[in-house]
Parts: sequence; C-alpha cells; structure tokens
Amino acid sequence: MSNELSLHSLPLFPLDAVLFPGGLLPLRIFEVRYLDMIKKCHVAEAPFGVVALSAGSEVRTAEDLPETFHDVGTLAIIDELEVRQPGLIMVRCSGTQRFHISQRQRLKHGLWTADVVQLPEDMPVAVPDDLEQHANALSQLIDTLEQRSGGRNGPGMPLQPPWRLEDCGWVANRWCELLPLPVELKQRLMALDNPVVRLELVGDILSRTGIAS
Repeated sequence: MSNELSLHSLPLFPLDAVLFPGGLLPLRIFEVRYLDMIKKCHVAEAPFGVVALSAGSEVRTAEDLPETFHDVGTLAIIDELEVRQPGLIMVRCSGTQRFHISQRQRLKHGLWTADVVQLPEDMPVAVPDDLEQHANALSQLIDTLEQRSGGRNGPGMPLQPPWRLEDCGWVANRWCELLPLPVELKQRLMALDNPVVRLELVGDILSRTGIAS
C-alpha cells in the first residue's frame, strides 16, 4: 500500500486493546452494529480500522456514553471467519498498516466510520548491538510459546510468523503485545514513528522487570 493512501468511510472497531502492525487479533462478534460490518468486509476482502478506546466500553449499553478513541489506529484484515451460530461470528485478523484519523462520524446504529490517512510503515532497521538481548529474549520466549501451543501455527499461539527477530520494529511490536502494559502506554508506543526508539523504550521496561537485562 502507498504510504500516502487515504481511505474514506473506513469502518472502525474501538477496543480496549491496541493492534500493532503484524499483530494477531481474534475477535468474538455479537453486536448487531459489527456483525454486518464484519460480513461485508470479509466478502469484499476489505480492511477495517482498530482503534483503542480512551473512554467508553467495547460493548454498548443503553446507559453508556458514546465511545471516544485515539486518532492513530491500525488496519485489520480478516484471515479467518466462522459463523458459530446466528448472531455470533468468530474472526481471526491481522494488523497491517497504521493510520491517522482525519475525520470521524458515528452512524445512527452506533457504528463509527472515518476518513483516514495511512502512516508510513516502519523502516526496516537492524537491531543494534546494545538492544540485541531483547531480541534474544523474545526468541527464547517464542520457542517456549511454540512448545506450549503445539507449534508456530498452534491454536494457542499469540504471535504469527514469519519471525523477524533481526528487525527493531517487529521485535518492539511483539513485546508490546506480550507484555501486560496499560492500553494507554501500548497506544503511545504503537504511535511512535521511530522503531528504534520504540524498542529502546520497551527495552527499558524489560530491564526494569528483569525479563531481559
């Protein structure tokens, strides 16, 4: 995709989570406003936007205030879709490219759409020597997760191949997904344009917690 590409009326899915490029996102869809949207995106092989909530709830009730969410999100594409029963769809999605919302609109039935501009993808940057221990620690963790999940494509595997352990942005993004960080912190890390800085900040967290030092 072109880094300058604009998308109009992109359907949005606000979540209490942050989707990173290259990330894996399983979703259980049961709200009416999202069932039709997900079906249409799947048929058209079109993306939707995942944005992190700053206020409000994922599941709307009559008492809830309207959701508010961050301006930077990530495009999601549907890899697998299964209709379990009427009114319940299970999907497995992948994060692709980040975007910035230029204009948003809430439709009558509660679905949000937005005009967005796609942000540049992370430049491929080799992991510097002083941050290599964080890539090594991630490699060891992936080996453990593969054993527990029955392989890299096992049903419980929280990451998806290919592994790009030599790349700063990829390593930083996967750590952000695996670490139990607050959503607001994950959002700030995802929105950073410099993958080296992102990995440095993640490395500080890993060093403080003793995961990789």
